[in-house]
Amino acid sequence: MSIIKKWNSLSLIVRILIGLAIGAILGFIVPQAFFIGVLGQLFVGALKSIAPILVFVLVASSIANAKGGNASKFRTVIILYLFSTLCAAILSVFTSFASPVTVPLTGLDAVEGYAAPQSMGEIVLNLLNSIVTNPVDALAKANYIGILFWAVVFGIALKFAKPATKNMLEDFADAVSKVIKWVIACAPFGILGLAYTSVSTSGMAIFATYGHLVALLVVTMLIVALVVNPLIVGILLRHNPFPLIFYCLRNSGVTAFFTRSSAANIPVNMELCKNLGLDEDLYSVSIPLGSTINMDGAAVTITVFSLAAAFTTGVHVTIPMAIFLSIVATFSACGTSGVAGGSLLLVPLGCSLFGISNDIAMQLVGVGFIISVIQDSLETALNSSGDAIFTATAEFYEWKKQGKELPL
Repeated sequence: MSIIKKWNSLSLIVRILIGLAIGAILGFIVPQAFFIGVLGQLFVGALKSIAPILVFVLVASSIANAKGGNASKFRTVIILYLFSTLCAAILSVFTSFASPVTVPLTGLDAVEGYAAPQSMGEIVLNLLNSIVTNPVDALAKANYIGILFWAVVFGIALKFAKPATKNMLEDFADAVSKVIKWVIACAPFGILGLAYTSVSTSGMAIFATYGHLVALLVVTMLIVALVVNPLIVGILLRHNPFPLIFYCLRNSGVTAFFTRSSAANIPVNMELCKNLGLDEDLYSVSIPLGSTINMDGAAVTITVFSLAAAFTTGVHVTIPMAIFLSIVATFSACGTSGVAGGSLLLVPLGCSLFGISNDIAMQLVGVGFIISVIQDSLETALNSSGDAIFTATAEFYEWKKQGKELPL
């Protein structure tokens, strides 16, 4: 009993770090004990299952009970999301030129069974179809574009409902939030299982063949997380950004790295924003919105892989062409939530700008799947922690204008 009390007295992040360390050690010592990894599967499954309901109920409840006055905050959040994604894509151009990557493709077959979008028009059409999908189907398939759209529609309609109905909706939102807290309390055991699976299945083998590409992705995403995002936050707030940056990376990025799912990390970000004292009317909409349009990591992946394909095949790429690629990557990345397969399946679109065949591009996608245990993990951590960072930045920006003290 005393051990349980001592465990509960530790902060959640300390418990997560303990689970992370134990999982990594077990992955090296007993790599065949697959049942340990089941803990991670159950944790991610629980988060993914409850997240769509949480988003729908919170967004609808927030809009139905909103008092107004959040328009400027939403505008700031959206601008920050898009601007940071563009900055990430442009940075990827310069890091790719500074350390050009050529990828060994010999003996590597093109990925089959995946339909990559062929144009920006197809991406936009996918997004529009996702928006107007059946609301029940959107909830069942965790289609967050559709969930957001219908939650907003129902929220507006419920503004005219009786007070008792609004109160019931708010109580339901509180109940779902409480369930989320129970799930998040299991995070240390879930992270233990996820860390075990990553270490036991991949180890360090992927660095042998694709080490240069992995290193470029890691370095670029770290620069975005530790240099670009802090610069954006610091310039806007005129305040030391690193306490907020590290708080969000620690409390959101670590979980997102192992779950490899922005959808699963939505409840974690919601809890983070609540702990920062942010306005629920803001973050209940901006966090799920960020999981669909704040795609710094996806922009890095699309740009780096497309330029790697060009360097591998000997295509001469000028800086203006590469900058144009970064703009395409920015808008394409915002559509990854509406494209099955995510950012990797938008690589052929980037490659098409340089006249690279779809067969070669899909071989690069195959490389992406091989190193996805690192690429996708870092991408998700960067994307999801950025949702919390820029939501908090938009809120703090309004607080600064009102002369309020910032908590970090």
